[in-house]
Amino acid sequence: MLRSFFPNPPLFFSSVLIWALICTGLWQLGASDWGAAIGLPPLAEGAALPVDVSRFWAPSMLWFYLYYALCVAVFAAAWALFDRHRWQRWSILGSALIIFMTWFSVQTSVAVNAWYGPFWDMIQKALEGDSGVTVTDIYTGMFSFAGIAFVAVTVGVLNYFVVSHYIFRWRWAMNNFYMRHWSQLRHIEGAAQRVQEDTMRFSTTLEGLGVNLLKSVMTLIAFMPLLVTMSQNITELPLVGDIPNALVWAAIAWSLFGTVLLAVVGIRLPGLEFRNQRVEAAYRKELVYGEDDPERAAPATVATLFDRVRQNYFRLYWHYAYFNIARIFYLQADVVFGLIVLAPSIVAGKLTLGLLQQVLNVFGQVRESFQYLVNSWSTVIELLSIIKRLRAFESVIDHNAPADEALSSTDTVS
Repeated sequence: MLRSFFPNPPLFFSSVLIWALICTGLWQLGASDWGAAIGLPPLAEGAALPVDVSRFWAPSMLWFYLYYALCVAVFAAAWALFDRHRWQRWSILGSALIIFMTWFSVQTSVAVNAWYGPFWDMIQKALEGDSGVTVTDIYTGMFSFAGIAFVAVTVGVLNYFVVSHYIFRWRWAMNNFYMRHWSQLRHIEGAAQRVQEDTMRFSTTLEGLGVNLLKSVMTLIAFMPLLVTMSQNITELPLVGDIPNALVWAAIAWSLFGTVLLAVVGIRLPGLEFRNQRVEAAYRKELVYGEDDPERAAPATVATLFDRVRQNYFRLYWHYAYFNIARIFYLQADVVFGLIVLAPSIVAGKLTLGLLQQVLNVFGQVRESFQYLVNSWSTVIELLSIIKRLRAFESVIDHNAPADEALSSTDTVS
């Protein structure tokens, strides 16, 4: 799954981590100021980026784009010299581009949050009457939002396009890798299904999970400092009272509760999904044999195999029923959780309308990032079952297990 697309995966991912730490350390130690040498100085102390769309081409932002591109170019060139790989352009440069566009997408959310404060404070002043706020002021504020939204939509569409090509090329690489070893793999039950269907499901499932995980991490990096700053004004929580960094702890506690809840409730689902693929494969195999051999796919045999399919599906429906009850109840409570946390501060008059909107947005962004597993648990279950099947498949290539042993390993339900 990895070596087909990435060069020397253990060394590659270790080098990614080390190089990322080096580049981040250089940035923190002063590389952020190097752009001044080419006319791209950093923000002055105490200054902030513009609230409108022009923030995306501010000198400090342009220098970051260039710095990131230079770091990626050096890393890609080093691997091109050290260990060339057919899919290197997509696995290295494609990954770097997806990371950058995901980061940029998060920055559009940061820009929208910065826009919330002054715009909604202006609305609050206008509602009070005789405030000097004109219709032109309101339309200008909305126009600023439209500019940010246009950039967000454009980057989102481009990111989806690139990710789709990236994931298909990963599937392409896996397909080619398995086909080179087809003589070893063809004797495994369901070999054709794994090459065609499992690689397809692996790529499509990874597309959603991988991008969302990356976005969640980027969102935490961008919004957590904002939440810490805003927690200075929000110190009281319902039932708990005054605590430092109240919003941060509330987001972590609530998200951790949801993650643990769904992990416990859905603990049997990965094994059942895995078993489901086994009984489906056995049923399909008998039908395929019956196309060429009149002695196969007898009504009694087919009925028995289909009965196993039916039993497993009914068992899945039951377990997913109570899993979805827990998940839906949690997500519905999550809708009002922010207002519950902020209720004491709202009553105490500590928040303006603009600040309330900013706090709710930042709190929601951080909370949703911590809830990555809550929102993705069903997909994670599916991906785990796919990876388990492909690992058993690849064990034959590595001579870790003969074909019949790999087959039996897929019949075990965890």
